[in-house]
Amino acid sequence: MYWYASLIALIGAERLAELVVARRNARWSLARGGVVHGRGHYPWMVALHTGLLAGCLLEAGLAGRPFVPALGWPMLALVVAAQGLRWWCVAALGRQWNTEVIVVPGLSPVRRGPYRLRRLRHPNYVAVAVEGAALPLVHGAWVTALTFTVLNAALMVVRIRCEETALTTLVPAPSPGRAPA
Repeated sequence: MYWYASLIALIGAERLAELVVARRNARWSLARGGVVHGRGHYPWMVALHTGLLAGCLLEAGLAGRPFVPALGWPMLALVVAAQGLRWWCVAALGRQWNTEVIVVPGLSPVRRGPYRLRRLRHPNYVAVAVEGAALPLVHGAWVTALTFTVLNAALMVVRIRCEETALTTLVPAPSPGRAPA
């Protein structure tokens, strides 16, 4: 269980690093006239993600969930893959990435990195969903995995609608090979 607590602490540290990047990017965006959308759902996202980390530790510890290698190792691999996808998204979006929905007028939607895949419109949320299901299952915390997955799905409906509405205010990106009008 000690190594699992260390994993959760590492993920917590990663979340803090995200907040540092997000705050820096928010300052940059707001200085350029950025508009924040969907403030109402943001505290729920913070609570859900904090609850995920706490739930992993509490359920694994209090319910005595064992580490089952046949489940734990593949789930750990998914957690690592989700982190890679998340930071690929952060790198691709650059200063436009944030934990809040902040849109800077006049910018174009990002179409590089994982965002060039038109069928995968919100790759960062795929990373969140995979991590939220896999992280608890690394140590058999299936109730936490199920609870997070259901609550996250409901929250993502709100978040994605908010983000899609906000993105309509951006200037369309030029098609590849064509000069902007």
